[in-house]
Amino acid sequence: MKTTQKNQVPKDGWAGLKENFTADASAGFVVFLLAMPLSLGIAKASDFPPIMGLVTAIIGGILVSVISGSRLTVKGPAAGLIVVVAGAVAAFGGGETGWKLALGAMVVAGLVQVLFGLFKFGKLVDIFPLSAIHGMLAAIGILIIVKQIPVFLDVNPDLYKGMTTVAMITSIPSFFANFDPRATLIGAYSLAIMLGWPYLKGFVLGKIPAPLMVLVVAIPSELAMDFAHTQPPYALLHIGNLMDSISFNADFSGVLQTGIFIKYVIMFALIGSLESLLTVKAIDLADPFRRKSNTNKDLIAVGVGNTLSALLGGLPMISEVARSSANVSQGAKTRWANFFHGIFLLVFVLVATPVIEMIPNSALAAMLITVGIKLAHPKEFIYTFRLGKEQLAIFLVTIVFTLVEDLLVGIAAGVVLKMILHLISGTPITSFFKATIQVSFTNNHYLVEIGQAAIFSNYLGIKRKLEEIPSGFVVRIDLKNTKLVDHSVMENLYRFEQEYSENGGTVQLIGLENHKPLSEHFLAGRKSNS
Repeated sequence: MKTTQKNQVPKDGWAGLKENFTADASAGFVVFLLAMPLSLGIAKASDFPPIMGLVTAIIGGILVSVISGSRLTVKGPAAGLIVVVAGAVAAFGGGETGWKLALGAMVVAGLVQVLFGLFKFGKLVDIFPLSAIHGMLAAIGILIIVKQIPVFLDVNPDLYKGMTTVAMITSIPSFFANFDPRATLIGAYSLAIMLGWPYLKGFVLGKIPAPLMVLVVAIPSELAMDFAHTQPPYALLHIGNLMDSISFNADFSGVLQTGIFIKYVIMFALIGSLESLLTVKAIDLADPFRRKSNTNKDLIAVGVGNTLSALLGGLPMISEVARSSANVSQGAKTRWANFFHGIFLLVFVLVATPVIEMIPNSALAAMLITVGIKLAHPKEFIYTFRLGKEQLAIFLVTIVFTLVEDLLVGIAAGVVLKMILHLISGTPITSFFKATIQVSFTNNHYLVEIGQAAIFSNYLGIKRKLEEIPSGFVVRIDLKNTKLVDHSVMENLYRFEQEYSENGGTVQLIGLENHKPLSEHFLAGRKSNS
């Protein structure tokens, strides 16, 4: 079975285009339908000109797809970066000035991502505790929901302009007191469609992308209510002309505000890279042909795309999970599906701008609120609790600090708490960043012995040794000499076991008999009883 699948792996490059033209063009068209409204909504929520969301997606599709290190991920603007982008615009003064100064930081961040790839930092995602990463994503979801509530209710932007996150949360009753009934009605059934559509997968209607169905319903509703003449200008989307909007918009004078500039360069490069790498890892697992992406090459490609996008005025892009998942589910075979999605976007924005400007902003807000709900869904809290109380503490601390301060402080707080908990558990400081590991080969199997501690911050060393082991053998990972094996390592070892087994090998975790699980979940951390 595995041999047959391997022989059927789609070709890459021009040969792949010819071989899989129909499948990739079809998948690219569906992804285009999903990406178009989301890209507009993300740009608008980020305080960028809405058309720049399409510019980013077009660059991510047409250019980055050709040079990327992954076959099935779709590149484009990410809802997860809305908070960072909007924060940068505000920090640099807001309005057009803030937008252009933020672009300067994004150009530099794009170059940093290229360096990440050149220096082979594609394994960056493995040095962060998973609960802190999930906490960061949940916090992003909460922030998206909070910031889109007034747009959903069609509240005058002057009422919430410049508000902090905490202020917006406390102002939610005021937003509801000032809501517009007609625009909110469109937002309400748009939200109902977005949330209810997954339950229609078994029906023909359910095969239509939910964002497209929202537009099919919302635009005629807006026309029937004559929003263009009866509603304030902020009720409808305005994007302008693509060719008039594109120029070298980045302004690098923001470097004079050294602290702010450096802060946002780090946030764009770090958080964008983390989100992108997480998506690449997830989509590799979903790839029916089990192809492994070159994460370093992919970081370089995303960095190149971000540099060009920011120079022209666009948003930062990542390998975006919702569009990439749709790409896989629609039967995409190669990178050309991403390319086609970019081509369809370009053609549409050139010939159908008047249609785009009929979209009510409350409908776009409903789409983004759905994204936020998925990121901060209660099941994420429940799952983390099942992993262990200490994982929930890290998860919640990351969320709280992100909401009160920002994403960088949030994930730093999660990492610091994780390290404190490890110290309390007796983890030697000497093993925080360097694993004690020995690999031997006897009786036709590999024995990997890990000592002191196996934790998130020293996992890169463990992973390096595991990746050096040839495929097809029996690999025994002995953890009896560890004082602690944390959840991040347990999950990463579980994934290693899956991948290694798919290539004909066997992985056995041994030596945990005297370790106490920190919860009943099979991926919970283990602490030695001795």
